[in-house]
Amino acid sequence: MADADLILETRRLTKQFNGFTAVNGVDLRVRRGTIHALIGPNGAGKTTCFNLLTKFLTPSSGQIFFDGHEITRAAPASIARRGVVRSFQISAVFPHLSLVENVSIGLQRALGVSFRFWTSSAALGRLRERALALLDEVGLAAHADLKTAELSYGHKRALEIATTLAMDPVLMLLDEPTQGMGHEDVDRVTALIKKVSAGRTILMVEHNMKIISSISDTITVLQRGEILAEGAYETVSADPRVKEAYMGTEDGSLEH
Repeated sequence: MADADLILETRRLTKQFNGFTAVNGVDLRVRRGTIHALIGPNGAGKTTCFNLLTKFLTPSSGQIFFDGHEITRAAPASIARRGVVRSFQISAVFPHLSLVENVSIGLQRALGVSFRFWTSSAALGRLRERALALLDEVGLAAHADLKTAELSYGHKRALEIATTLAMDPVLMLLDEPTQGMGHEDVDRVTALIKKVSAGRTILMVEHNMKIISSISDTITVLQRGEILAEGAYETVSADPRVKEAYMGTEDGSLEH
């Protein structure tokens, strides 16, 4: 019987590419309402795992369950409708549209219709109102009518989170949300992730251990496609096997 507290579960999830096993028998259990981090050295299988969960790849074997329903063979659009929404590592926004237009497109996608500039003014007004509320949630309301191309990198990532929120996610998958950021942007986006996690579940791949230690409830460490360790940061960071896996970074410490 399924555990009602689990929102996402994989059972013996495996992916092979021409004889190479990228993900090997992974049993991942993500609890509802938590921030769960997926970490590991380069080549550990984190991105492949994400691609399996969001259906960009089909597993070689194993099963995936979301909210008690098996989604192993479901199409990407089908799981997006169920509320599994992925925010991409490379900012997935339209640079020549304004912020409010970008979020409005996300809102229309959530309604299952394409973006139509000839939609009635009343409908557009409602969309804009909701889009502005989402921009306000991520601290960008003051820039609503600015062209996206003019934003700083950190603000683009915040906009990307707003467009992800427009899809009304139950489970948000964040792929390296702070990659390439300076300290100020990292702190802002970390606070934003913590804020938007209220009432949602977040699964994230992230390299920055400072962020992971400050906001993650559970950490799963992958190495060579398998789960090496799992638990709270204090438990995982003290695990000798995890320290050894990270020996290439500084002195084996997980502090970055």
